[in-house]
Amino acid sequence: DGLTVKAVGTGHSFTPAAVTDGLLIRPERLTGVRKVDRAAGTVTVAAGTPLKLLNETLAAHGLSLTNMGDIMEQTVSGAISTGTHGTGRDSASIAAQITGLELVTADGSVLTCAADRHPDVFAAARLGLGALGVLTELTFAVEPEFLLTAREEPMAFDEVTDRFDELVAGNEHFEFYWFPHTGNCNTKRNNRSQGPAAPPGRVGGWVEDELLSNGVFGAVCAVGRAVPAAIPGIAKISSRALSARTYTDIPHKVFTSPRRVRFVEMEYAVERAAAVEALRELKAMVERSGLRVSFPVEVRTAPADDIPLSTASGRDTAYIAVHMYRGTPHEAYFAATERIMTAHGGRPHWGKLHTRDAGYLAAAYPRFADFTAVRDRLDPERRFANGYLRRVLGD
Repeated sequence: DGLTVKAVGTGHSFTPAAVTDGLLIRPERLTGVRKVDRAAGTVTVAAGTPLKLLNETLAAHGLSLTNMGDIMEQTVSGAISTGTHGTGRDSASIAAQITGLELVTADGSVLTCAADRHPDVFAAARLGLGALGVLTELTFAVEPEFLLTAREEPMAFDEVTDRFDELVAGNEHFEFYWFPHTGNCNTKRNNRSQGPAAPPGRVGGWVEDELLSNGVFGAVCAVGRAVPAAIPGIAKISSRALSARTYTDIPHKVFTSPRRVRFVEMEYAVERAAAVEALRELKAMVERSGLRVSFPVEVRTAPADDIPLSTASGRDTAYIAVHMYRGTPHEAYFAATERIMTAHGGRPHWGKLHTRDAGYLAAAYPRFADFTAVRDRLDPERRFANGYLRRVLGD
């Protein structure tokens, strides 16, 4: 009928990546595991399958993804299409764990893609922003389920930044949160363990993950929104509330956690070598600006990959994510952050707030033209275009 078409997952992205004034496709019935191939070490799932269901199904088969992000409400196709990632020395991106995919293109063709079958489409569609077609099936590389030991502990900002390279190199998965208006951070190191499993106690886990990280934190953010002048004092208390703890569990129970406090977010990927300098500039900006920021800044890492539009494409990467509590003006904070990150050649997360356009992004991604060439071939009439894609990819 000449309509534009967009597929939308759970609506987790902050950008209008899936917005359309044409036909919106929702994949609630396109779910479930279609094939588990233990010999090949793969699992094939329908594209609308939530990550939560994928993780639970893999666990039931004694399997796991190698890495994942910290939220699992998204659909698998939405997660890879916007570049969802965790943190890792050797692995991070969910898209980098894709070994095959099925894509319905603008002319109705169904392409089955892998590294040796339509390789240019496979490379691009692993992180395609919905610009190349509608994903209908994905095949992930998986491995036998393993245990992770998580070690969480407070650490001073200066110590974390001074030891950043050491902490990244010495742990399979390292991340930390810096609390603005303080010199305090909370660090998390996840490493494989021989076991035995020792998950957080029911009461202790609830206190840390629900009461403090969600309940009390949400109330504190609401107070800060009402009385911004109170935020620096609250931050000092909040940054000391989470105590050190160590626990061991299966991967998705360590990598992911509930996130019930609503916020808006911007995240930039910079070269790992530039991360500490960029973060120190961000800290100095907050201190001199008069801004009041109640949400911690999250820092993660990823190895270089070969996906054209991956934020880690071609370079070892660090991610710096800033947040503001919902209903709190975020524009000045995000604009100042973006100036710092773009000065370091930063690449914005495709699903989080930013103001970059195709002119900037074409210079930031060495293989940007590879992606747009595939798009021109598969969707010459821009059947899958919308305002966001016209801004970030051009038209």
